Amino acid sequence: MINELDEQYGVNNCCRAFGVNRSSFYAWRQRQGKVKPEREKLKAVLVEHHKESRASAGSRTLSKELQAKGHRVGRHMARSLMREAGVASHQRRRHKYKSSGVEALVAPHVLKRKFDVTAINQVWCGDVTYIKVGKRWMYFAAVLDLFARRIVGWSFSMISDATLTCEALRMAVQLRGRPKEVLFHSDQGCQYTSHKFRNEMRKHGLLQSMSRKGECWDNAPMERFFGSLKSEWVPEDGYSSEHDARVDVQRYVMRYNNVRLHSYNDYRSPVAMEKLAA
Repeated sequence: MINELDEQYGVNNCCRAFGVNRSSFYAWRQRQGKVKPEREKLKAVLVEHHKESRASAGSRTLSKELQAKGHRVGRHMARSLMREAGVASHQRRRHKYKSSGVEALVAPHVLKRKFDVTAINQVWCGDVTYIKVGKRWMYFAAVLDLFARRIVGWSFSMISDATLTCEALRMAVQLRGRPKEVLFHSDQGCQYTSHKFRNEMRKHGLLQSMSRKGECWDNAPMERFFGSLKSEWVPEDGYSSEHDARVDVQRYVMRYNNVRLHSYNDYRSPVAMEKLAA
């Protein structure tokens, strides 16, 4: 009975309901020695998707990706297949970034954590993180459109200054067709409170909003993107060269925008979500 219901309700729940020891159930299943060709093919597809995510995808994400390919796979079944294949999801590593900036040009907290926006180019968020390159740090600035959580601009530098964030902003402005009166939200890092960045904002007709000091969750979507980048993609020991870091991080941005399924988008990629709204 458990063998028939586990993919719908999960082995843990079934064993608890029937009062069966879980390890005993798995031992029994192994003794059956039944190999289903269809299940093995499905497992191979799941493992391939898991490899493409650099072992970061969990059962929820894998089930959605397989469903998008036409396979009838629920979360419990995906978890079961992962267990059988001996694969597991990486856990997010905690990341802290300290900005040594000043507060000379601090903008008001206009966004106020209203992250659910109704249109493309209504609100952009920006932030900076660092990535290990040899014995140094490379800085990565990104701009995210809140509507579908799409990364629309980015830049790299071995120096964390306003030039870095201005370049990312200019890329976003150009790629998005130079929209006006977009609300740009960031933290109070020195890159964003500088006169240089404020002038860049005015040049493009953008409005500015900033998180409250010490409130990282005021810019939660950017925190989540950088967390995903670090936990899913960037090697734990960093990169050997700046070139390798740039190429690989940009590869992740492309995957994040075009392939990676987002629960916020009802498990669509940002690009697919924007096309749906167009």
